[in-house]
Amino acid sequence: MDNELYAYSPIVDRPKLEWPDGKRLAFWLGVNVEHYEVDKPSTSLFAGTATLVPDPLNYGWRDYGVRVGIWRMIDAFDRLGLRASVALNADVCSRYPQIVEAGVRRNWAWLAHGKNNSTFQAFMTPDEERAYLTDVVDTIERATGTRPRGWLGPALTETLHTPEILAELGLTYVCDWCADDQPFPLDLKAGPMISVPYSIEVNDIPLFVGKSFSGEEYYQIVVDQFDQLYEEGATSGRVMCLALHPFIISQPFRHKYLVKALEYICSHDGVWKTTGDEIADWYLKHAYDENRAATAAAAKGRTGL
Repeated sequence: MDNELYAYSPIVDRPKLEWPDGKRLAFWLGVNVEHYEVDKPSTSLFAGTATLVPDPLNYGWRDYGVRVGIWRMIDAFDRLGLRASVALNADVCSRYPQIVEAGVRRNWAWLAHGKNNSTFQAFMTPDEERAYLTDVVDTIERATGTRPRGWLGPALTETLHTPEILAELGLTYVCDWCADDQPFPLDLKAGPMISVPYSIEVNDIPLFVGKSFSGEEYYQIVVDQFDQLYEEGATSGRVMCLALHPFIISQPFRHKYLVKALEYICSHDGVWKTTGDEIADWYLKHAYDENRAATAAAAKGRTGL
């Protein structure tokens, strides 16, 4: 079947994207704060024990993130004056309320990230998914005092109905479709909804767990990603997301390379250090209609209709 969620739009054919104050690159931190159920396999350091119940090796490794890693990360963000955009499992709100309290004090942006990272709604019926997503969004709103406007699926999972249901619930952007370096409109009936660039390749899970890169290699990849997007942003604005998991990047021997990369990015003029919410709000107000019209015109030209 064809993808009906969004139309083809070459980045070279779009209207120029302008960020606030003439910034060339919108940079945001996609911080995943997650809860894992103890009796289900998930992201693992060692596959040999991943199906055991319990699995102390892998569960404890993941649990390091909420017990230690996130606090090391918060200290670094505070020193650098950076505000996090947190993809939050709803179960975190009751399991680790101190993290939510710390984020509220720092005015973090909150993205709904499912109930937990052991539950995917990929095979739910529309009615089941609507009830599930309603509970997730309402739980996060009660805990943070802010209704989430963004969504990142656990393991970036969705059904064919997820964006439409999220739009019905008042959300305005999703991050699961890592297809671009700029936001782009989605084709929905429930209301305006866009994709905001997240990151699969510049993401600590595939880089460290999947490819066993070193901290030095991670630093160079982040810098290379930034340099390319920063250069292109002089012509039309770009987005860079740094996707982070506290149980991976904030292990003691890796953490300094994250800090070093963030210091490099922050040392440049023309960088809008922002959140997923602010990127979405700006795009919806200043670029959504123009880009949607341009995409529709291009599609009409291709089909001759």
